[in-house]
Amino acid sequence: MTLPPWGGQSPTGSLLAMAYEYFRYERPRPHVAWVTIERPEVANAIHTPAHVEWSAILDRIADDDDIWLAVFTGSGDRSFCAGRDLKHLSSVQQAGPEAVEANNELMASVTRLIDRYDYPKPLIARVNGAARGGGFEVALACDLVVAADHATFGLPEPRRGIYAGGGGVHRLPRQMPLKLAMEYLLTGRIMTAEEALGHGLVNRVAPSADLDAAVNALIDEIMECAPLSVRATKQAAMRGLEGGLGEALFATYPAVVEMMTSNDAKEGPLAFSEKRAPNWTGR
Repeated sequence: MTLPPWGGQSPTGSLLAMAYEYFRYERPRPHVAWVTIERPEVANAIHTPAHVEWSAILDRIADDDDIWLAVFTGSGDRSFCAGRDLKHLSSVQQAGPEAVEANNELMASVTRLIDRYDYPKPLIARVNGAARGGGFEVALACDLVVAADHATFGLPEPRRGIYAGGGGVHRLPRQMPLKLAMEYLLTGRIMTAEEALGHGLVNRVAPSADLDAAVNALIDEIMECAPLSVRATKQAAMRGLEGGLGEALFATYPAVVEMMTSNDAKEGPLAFSEKRAPNWTGR
C-alpha cells in the first residue's frame, strides 16, 4: 500500500488535517497530534490497511520533535474502537490461501500501538464511546485515558471463540486488582466508564459535550512540564516496572541521559530563580 505524503502542518500548530484514508490527523494546538479513527461504518474497527496507516502515523509522531504528545480517538460518539475488523478478516479467509498470505505479509510490516510497549511520547486515549476488544487494548496501551460518561470497555474475545491477544490479557491484570481483572477477562463482561474510573483504568470521566475540554485540561497540565522531562519520566517509570525496585533505581535510561544534558534542564532552574514561567523548547 502506498501511503499519502506527510505534510500539511505549520510549525505554529494550526489546525491542518493530514490526508489519510482511514484516519484524520490534526494539529489543533502546538506540539499536539490528534488522531481520529475514521471508520464509523464498522464502529471504528481496524482492518489490515488501517493498521498499515496507523503504524506509519505512530512512526511519524515518534520521529517528529515538534510533537510532544498525542491523542487517539474515534469518529462520532458511539464507538471509540471496536478492535479488529472481524468481517474484513473473515472475507480475507474466505478469499483463499493466497489472500490470507498477502494479508499476513502486510500485517508483518506493521507495528501496532498495542505492541509498542516502550513508545517514547505520552499518549492519551479520548474514549468517546464503546471500546471493545482491541479498542480496549488500545486504551490500556495509552498512558492516560479520558472517557465520555457513556463510554464502555470490555474484552469480549472469549465470547467469540478467541482471546484478548493484543495485550489485554497481560495489561489488564497489571492495571487493576488481579481477581477483578480475571473476572472481566474470563466472562467478557462490559464495564461502564464510572466502573473503569473506580478500577483506576480511566483518569477522568466527562459528559460528551465536555470531553474535549477534559482532554485539553489534562494536556494543559502536561504542557506545563518540560517535554524531555515528561519523556524521561515515562521511560523510567515504564522500564522500571520490568524488574525489581533495586534494579529500577540504579538503571540507566537513555531518555533521562538526554534530558539531563538538554537546554530545558538549564531553563527550569533558571526560570525558577527568576520567578517566571519556563520557556520549554524540547531541546
